Formats: sequence, C-alpha cells, structure tokens
Amino acid sequence: MHAETLPTPSVAQPEAKLSGDMFGVLINLSGRRRFTSQRVVLYSVLASIGHDGADQTARETLAAFKDAHITLVQGKQGVPGIFCQQLHDAYFGTLRGDRMIRDFIALAENTLDAIAAVSRRAPALLDELVRSATPLLSVLNALTLVYEEQSKRHALQQRRQMQELMGDIKTIARQARMVAFNAQVVAARAGHVGREFAVVASTMSDVTGEIDELVQSALAGALTA
Repeated sequence: MHAETLPTPSVAQPEAKLSGDMFGVLINLSGRRRFTSQRVVLYSVLASIGHDGADQTARETLAAFKDAHITLVQGKQGVPGIFCQQLHDAYFGTLRGDRMIRDFIALAENTLDAIAAVSRRAPALLDELVRSATPLLSVLNALTLVYEEQSKRHALQQRRQMQELMGDIKTIARQARMVAFNAQVVAARAGHVGREFAVVASTMSDVTGEIDELVQSALAGALTA
C-alpha cells in the first residue's frame, strides 16, 4: 500500500540564508510529527472500540501530521522545505523517510475509513497501523536528529563568521590606533600650530579604544552563544 508519490524536491540554496529562528521552526515541525503519529494510532484504536469523538480526533491529528510533513519536504509559508543534501538523502535515500511517512498516512486513512464503514478489513488494517508505529517513530527520530545537527552546524558557522568579522574590525582598529599615535607625535612636534590636530588625533585614539572594547564584548558573546 503506497501513498501518492510527489515529485522529489531539489535542495534549496543557499543554506546560509536560514536563521536560527527558522531552524527552531523546522525542529519543532519535525518533532511534532513524532507526537502526532503516535496520537493517530492511539485514537484509531479508540475509534475501533467506539470511543466517542475518537474518529474525528484521529483524522484531525492525521491532517496535522500530513501538513507538517508536506511543509518540511516541499516548503510552505516561508519554511524552506529540504535545504541540504543530508536531508534529501534522509528523505529519499536509504532511510526512505518520505516513503515511510506517506505509506503511514495512506494506511491511517484507509484504517479510519474501514473503521467508520465497519468493514471486515478494519481489524487487519488497524493491526498493521499499530505495527507500523514503532519503525515509523525510529525514522521520525532520525529525521529530527538531522535537523538538530544542521542547526548546530549553522550555529557554528555563524560563530565562526562573527569571529572572523570581529577579527577584521580589530585589525582595522589597531591600524587606526597606530595612525592616531603617529598623528599625535606629529602634532606635538608642530607645537601651537598642531594643537587642533592633536585634539582630533586624541579623539581618534579614544574611538579605537571603544572599538576594542566592543570587539571583545562581541567575541565573548559569540563564544558563549
């Protein structure tokens, strides 16, 4: 039994445009699939024994599960979909994440329809749905781990870029400080004529000192983030 196959998405580029907040959204969506998949199975079982409202809850939960998966794979409302090769491999490579998830969706839909119709096939379908929950959860955990690893990788890249930027600023400030010092020496030699120039050179020296403090503060923040 297979769900309808959608075109395999290409990897969105460039990955560097993703923000830390967006990674939080992606991890949350992926984690939500783990919770909702188990909830679908639970309420399908409750629906099979006639629990009031269980069928509707199961279908609503399945719709949320399906929407989260489509959003993560194809992208939706600002969410990028598959954005790196590691995710593409996890969904469409040996892990077969997309295939397993779509098969689960199709099986859950058929099971709920059979239960609602009081079909003879309902018990067998429900049993298959229950048995599929554990391997599916393993795949969903693996997919969420990929998102978490990509988030950590992105954060590390951001810290490195910040450190490089601060290093460049620090170099410029050091050069400016040398210029200010030389200017003060020249102004001192010029005596009264260089007094105004000395004030400017002194101000430049103060500014470079403030830049050094800002750089050190920014670097400390980047290292502890």
